[in-house]
Amino acid sequence: MLDVIIVGGSYAGLAAAIQLGRARRSVLVLDAAQRRNRTAHAAHGFLGQDGVAPGVVAEKGRAEALAYPTVSHREASVTRTSVVPGGFAVQIEGETVHAKRLILATGVVDELPAIPGVHERWGRSVFHCPYCHGYELNHGRVGIIATTPMSAHLALLASEWGAPGRNVFFLNGAFEPEAEQLAELVARKISVEREPVVAVEGELPEVAVRLQSGRVERFVGLFVSSSTRLAQPFAEQLGCELEVGPVGSFYKTDMMKETTVPGVFACGDAGLPMGSVSFAVADGVRAGVGTHQSLVFRH
Repeated sequence: MLDVIIVGGSYAGLAAAIQLGRARRSVLVLDAAQRRNRTAHAAHGFLGQDGVAPGVVAEKGRAEALAYPTVSHREASVTRTSVVPGGFAVQIEGETVHAKRLILATGVVDELPAIPGVHERWGRSVFHCPYCHGYELNHGRVGIIATTPMSAHLALLASEWGAPGRNVFFLNGAFEPEAEQLAELVARKISVEREPVVAVEGELPEVAVRLQSGRVERFVGLFVSSSTRLAQPFAEQLGCELEVGPVGSFYKTDMMKETTVPGVFACGDAGLPMGSVSFAVADGVRAGVGTHQSLVFRH
């Protein structure tokens, strides 16, 4: 029986693996190779790695984790997890592996609005986070497409990176802003467009929004709030409680990233409602430390 199995080999999972490897614990990282930011060309805001391609950051992190002899890695999809005497069982492609502790660093899946052209441009000219992608838009004209009432917050925030007085908030039938929200939008000189969006078109460095009437509005980038979901049913399989954040569910954890099931930890986008490489790495460090201390002080 291993000390720890980590399901998810991206930023949070690898950060946890490094902490456990440095504690000389036996660790197996299982990675389905589906990083949430795999379509983005650069990761920003991560100290020491600003502007580096996300895949390069992940590959470097994997090499650093595997430099510790007690850490191993397999590219595999987990089909089931369960509680067993003394720990946990994880099924991968017809095989079952066991560990005393389990870290869920699976990330989340973005659910995008059903507008033709959005999915193909996700992470390239259609974004969810202005802190991650706004600077590169160079104060050009930006558009924001509403998906929920929370999108009003995104519109106000994203306008900070856009051209003053030229940004557009497309309601697209998602909701109707309240009077206070409309006043805030007016104060920031954000145009509110109620005509439905039928497609997102154009090639970099430009992106175009086609409306129902045929009118086209052009921008340097679009922001869209995705909803998120956990990719696998591990919460149900293990009995972990979930919390509901602004855009989707995530594992309920304590300060050391342990879920409501003793011995199961969760980190990264699956364990907190804030998505960025920096947050994921920090959360993975906490999960790795918390997991190790549970092995030391609990039997």
